[in-house]
Amino acid sequence: MCGSLSGTCSTLLFQPLDLVKTRLQTLQNNMKPGAPKVGMMTVLVQVIRTESFLGLWKGVSPSFVRCIPGVGIYFSTFYSLKQHYFQEGRAPNAGEAVLLGAGARAVAGVCMLPVTVIKTRFESGRYNYVSVLGALKSVCETEGPRALFSGLTATLLRDAPFSGIYVMFYSQAKRSLPPEVSSSPYAPLGNFGCGVMAGVLASVVTQPADVVKTHIQVSPSHWTTKDAIRYIYTEHGLRGFFRGAVPRSLRRTLMAAMAWTVYEQLMARMGLKS
Repeated sequence: MCGSLSGTCSTLLFQPLDLVKTRLQTLQNNMKPGAPKVGMMTVLVQVIRTESFLGLWKGVSPSFVRCIPGVGIYFSTFYSLKQHYFQEGRAPNAGEAVLLGAGARAVAGVCMLPVTVIKTRFESGRYNYVSVLGALKSVCETEGPRALFSGLTATLLRDAPFSGIYVMFYSQAKRSLPPEVSSSPYAPLGNFGCGVMAGVLASVVTQPADVVKTHIQVSPSHWTTKDAIRYIYTEHGLRGFFRGAVPRSLRRTLMAAMAWTVYEQLMARMGLKS
């Protein structure tokens, strides 16, 4: 319940950042080498002027549909894997933490990929879908069910490493906290700080895969993973793989930190070891 509430609030709060990130990445398709740079604030103002202030929350419906069950799938898989492989209560080392986080995220990512595709299309501004169900039906009828799993490789290359790196840095940062902080009323603040640090590092490392994923999911008939990578590098160089890094890092970092803080507190109240 607490996890769902946290996911709902954070999704609603940070949706504009996700929309701006997607628009920055899709604009990259139409930009010619040497063209003036379009920044985060430019896109933000443009959306407000052309689509109204509420246009910044375009795609929030599929975000809700994806995030709320996605958080539940992720944490339940994470806890189950940890209980199964670390039954003696032994804390995973850095390498094991990477595998643990990546495994949980891979399961959640595959389960929620069709909604992720719809979410990306909503945010791109290129499709006039009215509802999530209507969009799912439209894609199945016009492009076939396979299109709902477009960008699977890029999504897994983004999400699994993000979660793995995040869990590794988060668990290591938590271990460095003084014992008196972990058992004090300031424990949630300490956990949130660890989550922010881990989120920034994980976001930067996985940003290139996010750019490739957006290209493929917006126009699946046009791109393969290999073609998208080649196009981005040829047209925009290495910098093209970090398009939209700032809004994505802000959103992913804060959402992950909030989710993990709530998860830690919930597990502590239930008397379970997180």
